Amino acid sequence: MRLKGDLPDKIPLFPLPGALLLPRARLPLQIFEPRYLAMLEDVLKTPHRLIGMIQPRPGPDGQPRLAAIGSAGRVTGFSETDDGRYMITLTGVSRFRLMREISGFAPYLAAEVRWNGFERDRGGPEEDPGFAREGFLKLLRRYFDAEQLSTDWESLREAGDELLVNSLAMLCPFEPEDKQALLEAPSLQTRRETLVTLMEFALRSGGEEVVQ
Repeated sequence: MRLKGDLPDKIPLFPLPGALLLPRARLPLQIFEPRYLAMLEDVLKTPHRLIGMIQPRPGPDGQPRLAAIGSAGRVTGFSETDDGRYMITLTGVSRFRLMREISGFAPYLAAEVRWNGFERDRGGPEEDPGFAREGFLKLLRRYFDAEQLSTDWESLREAGDELLVNSLAMLCPFEPEDKQALLEAPSLQTRRETLVTLMEFALRSGGEEVVQ
C-alpha cells in the first residue's frame, strides 16, 4: 500500500448515516456487526489505523450511493465489552475525496481515496476571527431549548473556536445532508455560518421568530 506521508491511498469505509467526524475531533463508535468487526481487526494491524467515515445517500434507482467526500479517523481508543462488542474512538485526521469503491476482497467496503485539497486538516486548530461568540451562544441556547437538548454551558464558553464549532456540528441532530454540508465547509468560518443557518432554520420551522 503506497503512502502519502502517513496517509494511505486505500482505506476501509464505514458508511453511517448522520455520523460526522471532523479533523482533530473525536467520534465514539460501537462496533458489533461481523463485517465491521473484521474491518476493525484488519485496521488495527496497519500502521495508520485509519477508518473512513462516509455518508450513504439514496441513489436514483433506490440503491445507496456514497458521498463524494468523507473523513478519515485514526483509532485512538479501543475496549471490548463482555458481550463481544467493541467501543472505539476515532480521532479525525483529514477529509478525503472518494475515487473508487473497492469490494470483493473483504466483507467490508474499502476505497481508493485522494487527500489533495484537504492539507489544512492536518495542521493545527483553525481559528475564526469573525466569531461573535456571545450572539452565537444565545442562538445555541434557544436551539437547545427548542430541541430539548442539554449541555455543559460553562464548558462551551471555555472551549476554543474550533472545538466549539466542530463539536456542535457533530453532535446536533441535523439531517444527514446537513451533516454533509458541515463536513464539506471549506473553513471553520463557513462551517460556523452553516451551523448558524441550520439552527435558525430549525427554529423557524418550529414557529419561532429568529431575531438577527
